Amino acid sequence: MSEYKEYLQRKPKLAEGRKMKWVAWVLTAVVLILVGMMRRPELKFALPEGVEFSFLPPIHAALNTIVAMALMIAVMAIKAKKVVLHKRAIAVAMTASVLFLLCYVAYHFTTMETIYGDFDKNGKVDDIELARVGIMRGVYLIVLFSHIVLAGVSLPFILYTWIYGMTNQFAKHKKMAKWVFPVWLYVAVTGPVCYFMLKPFY
Repeated sequence: MSEYKEYLQRKPKLAEGRKMKWVAWVLTAVVLILVGMMRRPELKFALPEGVEFSFLPPIHAALNTIVAMALMIAVMAIKAKKVVLHKRAIAVAMTASVLFLLCYVAYHFTTMETIYGDFDKNGKVDDIELARVGIMRGVYLIVLFSHIVLAGVSLPFILYTWIYGMTNQFAKHKKMAKWVFPVWLYVAVTGPVCYFMLKPFY
């Protein structure tokens, strides 16, 4: 019997799944509250002298890239009915996402936010450059806004999809994954895009 058929024959763990759903909503609430709080200047934490987290943004981009690659491997694996590889790839994506979240929160709770276009402290930018920056800032804000909103909206559904897979509720897992996957992939890809667009202003 193939590993795919063997997994499909496993009995659903419904009680365990219900408990995990409650945890998913608690985690979602905690994450959204933290993200909402960390952008407020009065809530910034002062780091010890000589300590800073300015090295974290490229790590954020790298972790998001790992998530995107893992998701692509996961979807190709399950299409090939390689369940074990699929699970391992999803585990990598989940782990990288958790590490990203921890680094992201640590960075934004301790570091002032970098603003797109805020690179000229002396006003020495010509009108053409200002116009170009203005247009690109609009593009950046659209990408950033979609990234943040979809990340927040998709979080509980990513967790639900993972829970359905872990508790052998494969029909629900497959149905939800069809639309959760492209949203999660978009969030993972636009993370590095936002970083590289903002990089000149760090």
